[in-house]
Amino acid sequence: MATQETAEHDDSGVEVRIIGDPVGKGLFATRDFTAGEVIFEERPLVSCQFLWNAAYGYLACDFCMRPLETAEENACRLAQNSQLTLPYPDCCDTKKDELVECPSCDVSYCSRECRDGAWNQYHETLCLRSFMPDPSHPLVMLQEAWKQMHYPPETACIMLLARIIATVRQASDKEGATALFMQFCHRTVNEEEEIAHKLLGAEFHDQLEALRVLMEKSLGAPEVQHWLTPEGFRSLVALVGTNGQGIGTSPLSRWVRNCDALEMASGEREKLDRLVDDIYEQLEKEAGGFLNNEGSGLYPLQSSCNHSCDPNAMPTFPYNNVQLVMTAVKDIAAGDEICVSYLDECNLNRSRHSRIAILRENYLFTCRCSKCEEQAGDPDVTSEEEMDEDEED
Repeated sequence: MATQETAEHDDSGVEVRIIGDPVGKGLFATRDFTAGEVIFEERPLVSCQFLWNAAYGYLACDFCMRPLETAEENACRLAQNSQLTLPYPDCCDTKKDELVECPSCDVSYCSRECRDGAWNQYHETLCLRSFMPDPSHPLVMLQEAWKQMHYPPETACIMLLARIIATVRQASDKEGATALFMQFCHRTVNEEEEIAHKLLGAEFHDQLEALRVLMEKSLGAPEVQHWLTPEGFRSLVALVGTNGQGIGTSPLSRWVRNCDALEMASGEREKLDRLVDDIYEQLEKEAGGFLNNEGSGLYPLQSSCNHSCDPNAMPTFPYNNVQLVMTAVKDIAAGDEICVSYLDECNLNRSRHSRIAILRENYLFTCRCSKCEEQAGDPDVTSEEEMDEDEED
């Protein structure tokens, strides 16, 4: 029996309830939602662009991850083709005249509001106060150490941890700020070590300690010391590793979406469609699957949503920044649990055995959703094994 833990505003339509071990908590609908309807919108407590993504020139606001490139600049860079030109420039959302930088370092923002928001939340603590970063600075060393431990495709970022710590240090109510982050799920020691192993590889014990020492040198203070012990730092890594929601933004995809909304003659539409197809073929050839500004954030409501291989909701980012919009993908009745998929569409279509194996490896639980229960009698073989058998036949 689920018990109510916290409820949002009466008209929000959702509430977090305690379900019990091993699931913990879940998010439930308090009213009906129809497929396609927005369930809730949420900004992260903290977010961060992935380090390799930023290093490779994917330009995003350091606070809200809104793209800093125009759609045309983005297409030219990714396609390695400086001759590309895009029609309908008004369909590009990037406002280059509003871009600003931190006056003390080279960090860029899409607006003054984002620059001020970052400074007031964490950047006053994290600012290197130099336009030529000192390689011996502990924060610079921390980022370089992480990049040597966690290569693309990226799933987490050490600077998300740094921003959590800096947020608490700068908060007027430090206990309250700490409690906001402590609400995310906690793991056993063995589970935390498995998560660290997944993120950092075979030498994760030594790597964790190296990262912890650099973090303590950079941001050590009495109010955050509980996160800078070996045990506390491992817990913080596990918190980010399991609760971080991936974020993706793109000026080009936004331009395409805005072009799709234009009214135009059929011949003009066909010409535009051919251009878009050609551009994406060039991008696939040069950049593969790395098309977006990528990062992750911590979202309290989203993190309360449990996994299902037959989800009834999906997180989206229609504003091309960190604002998350949870949308119903099927009708949801009042009292239903709101579930998302932790797997991408490709993995969702794999066999039950394959899905369970991926979820065990990455999230440390055995899925018992309705889809998995319905397929409980299926052979315990992976999708690859099934394909091999079909080829042999």
